[in-house]
Amino acid sequence: MQTQDGKHLTFCLGKENYGIPILQVREIIGMMEITGVPKTPEYIKGVINLRGKIIPIMDLRAKFGMETIDYTERTCIIVVEVNISQTKRHMGIVVDAVSDVVSIEEGEIEKTLDYGTKVEGDFLTGMGKVKDKVVMLLDIQKIASNEDFSITSEETLVNN
Repeated sequence: MQTQDGKHLTFCLGKENYGIPILQVREIIGMMEITGVPKTPEYIKGVINLRGKIIPIMDLRAKFGMETIDYTERTCIIVVEVNISQTKRHMGIVVDAVSDVVSIEEGEIEKTLDYGTKVEGDFLTGMGKVKDKVVMLLDIQKIASNEDFSITSEETLVNN
């Protein structure tokens, strides 16, 4: 599994810290009205219209099977760029709060632990050590390339 050293945007889900490569982040926006899309998995909250572009929205808490909480003033959407069906697309991920942009060097990243079962580890590229915290580094591409998520691609929405 390839580690992702370099700059990361860190954010919180509950008490846990996560990070994604800053190069995949397009922007961070506050919560806005999300339009539901029928027959999508629970973690796909729907879509938003962001300056004329339809962006699918995924709630990472729901995706990871975490307890549902009400959105707060700190809850936000991180718009990331991913490849879906060999096309670059934007998607939004709902997180509890954005923390910081940090630089994590290769020597500060440890491989994910093998728990003997399939856990969220499929989405993890490593565990970054930042000050006194552990930051779980996510492979947002693996999260987004899930077949369930691709059903809300822009082409599907436009053609239906």
